[in-house]
Amino acid sequence: MSPLPLILASSSPRRLTLLGQIGIVPVQVLSPDIDETPRRGELPRPYAARMALAKAAALPSPDHLVLAADTVVAAGRRILPKAETAVQVVESLRLLSGRRHRVLTAIALAAPGRAMQHRLVESVVTFNRLTETQIARYADTGEGIGKAGGYAINGHAASFIRFLSGSYSGVVGLPLFETAQLLRGHGWDLP
Repeated sequence: MSPLPLILASSSPRRLTLLGQIGIVPVQVLSPDIDETPRRGELPRPYAARMALAKAAALPSPDHLVLAADTVVAAGRRILPKAETAVQVVESLRLLSGRRHRVLTAIALAAPGRAMQHRLVESVVTFNRLTETQIARYADTGEGIGKAGGYAINGHAASFIRFLSGSYSGVVGLPLFETAQLLRGHGWDLP
């Protein structure tokens, strides 16, 4: 019996690229329309899990698997937003400069007739101390716009990373080991 086809519930091109890296091609890529505002006092781990579950639940399908993910950059108990402007990129990088932070990526997999499954992967990233010139030049690239914490580890910001412990693909936006494990549990024959 063939596994159910997969819908990727994400507007992130990085997640689609990561899936392709392990040979997975979703039949559809849809962007769920949910409110991503953190609740008052909500901590980063529960927030990431809630967002991934809500995204998967927003696109129910009777004959497909639905995979969703959410990535959160946390400085202590603080959730750093997805940077919408160059000013927010600068603010995030100033905060992360010379300091350790956590990147939490939650994944959720919805299957017809089964309880939703989810995993949360936590990675620790340490930035080198950044100069104002480095921060300004990075902000000028536009690469940090739309990214949690205002940076993309798979781009120019890779030169800022002094230490990484955890899942590199999770920091990019989709922890591939955990994703593959969930899909194997639903009949996907992955390498």
